[in-house]
Amino acid sequence: MRHRHRRAVAAALAVLAFSAPLGAETARFAGRLTWTSDEPGFGGFSGLEVSEDGSTFTAISDRAMIVSGRFIREGGRLTSIETGPLEMLPGPDGGRMARKVGDAEGLAQRADGRLFVSFEGVARVWAYVTPDKAARLPRPDAFKTFERNAGPEALAIDGQGRLYTLPERSGQMDRPFPVWRLDARHWDQPFDIPRRGPFLPVGADFGPDGRLYLLERNFTGYSFRSRVRRFTLDADRIVAEEQLLETASFRHGNLEGLSVWRDESGAIRLTMVADDNFSALQRSEIVEYSLPESLASAPPRP
Repeated sequence: MRHRHRRAVAAALAVLAFSAPLGAETARFAGRLTWTSDEPGFGGFSGLEVSEDGSTFTAISDRAMIVSGRFIREGGRLTSIETGPLEMLPGPDGGRMARKVGDAEGLAQRADGRLFVSFEGVARVWAYVTPDKAARLPRPDAFKTFERNAGPEALAIDGQGRLYTLPERSGQMDRPFPVWRLDARHWDQPFDIPRRGPFLPVGADFGPDGRLYLLERNFTGYSFRSRVRRFTLDADRIVAEEQLLETASFRHGNLEGLSVWRDESGAIRLTMVADDNFSALQRSEIVEYSLPESLASAPPRP
């Protein structure tokens, strides 16, 4: 009995060490800008991709709309946003998607410019050679078991062009989130992400350091809290987990999209977009945090 107790304590300490926060050396607030437009259909932004230099972006909404634009900065801080027109993401047949299947949530962009979009409702991922030309991708049977309104919100693409996604809910507070990966035309489930408290995954990106960044949300019933964790991967396993950011209630809106890039100073930036849910009580906003120099370097080899 004592041996089992010692093993249990050792296992608990290992988990605590693996998930320990970084203390004072965390992401630093770098700016926030409310994003407004009089264009019909504006809002509901849930997916974001930012260029390598942080100057341009593409965003999608949960009504299957897509928009591209440019960030204007002064001294590295966001001051304004210039955008093009909102356009509808079509289905593979070129037609408009019905609302129940057009809930676009995650956005990832490959080096050649091809876009990938994950959808809730009918959980799936589609490719867009151009914003007006869609192609179906394989859909694993597991996607059909995702909880209603809790499908693949987060979508990321690694340096090898492989897609990663995971469901918003795992089903149990002590159950990890299964990560699904698409390599060429085959999905596999290489690893799980530990579930830590009430936060749920809503956005993801691979940073310029090769690590996987995960944006998570906790809705308290009257406000939103956000968290960003970072994972160092070695083949098909997580070898390090770090908590970079955890916000208090009312600090930001409903942050759902995440893009990670490196600015002129060499710092890694976390750029996030808030989904206003088309509600007058919420707002669309762009929020940025940066990482201290010691956190912006490439990870050590495992």
